[in-house]
Amino acid sequence: QLTYPMSTGRNFAELLRVIDSLQLTAGHKVATPADWQKGDDVIILPAVSDAEAGRLFPDGWETVKPYLRRVPDPSRESS
Repeated sequence: QLTYPMSTGRNFAELLRVIDSLQLTAGHKVATPADWQKGDDVIILPAVSDAEAGRLFPDGWETVKPYLRRVPDPSRESS
C-alpha cells in the first residue's frame, strides 16, 4: 500500500518511474540518477569493484569519475 500525502500533487508518471527504478536496482548492482527513465544509462554502485563490474558488465562501462561509472540499463538485455 502506498500512502501519498493529500497536500502533495500526484504525478503518476513519477510513481511509475520510481517503481521501475526500485525493480531495476533490486535485481542489479546499479543506481539510477535523477530524472532517469527506463532504458537510460545507470550508475554502477560504488561498492562494486572494477573486477566485479567486469563480470557483471562484460561489455564495459564509461568512467565519468573514479566513483562514477555509467553503464547501459542492464534490463534492456533481458527485455
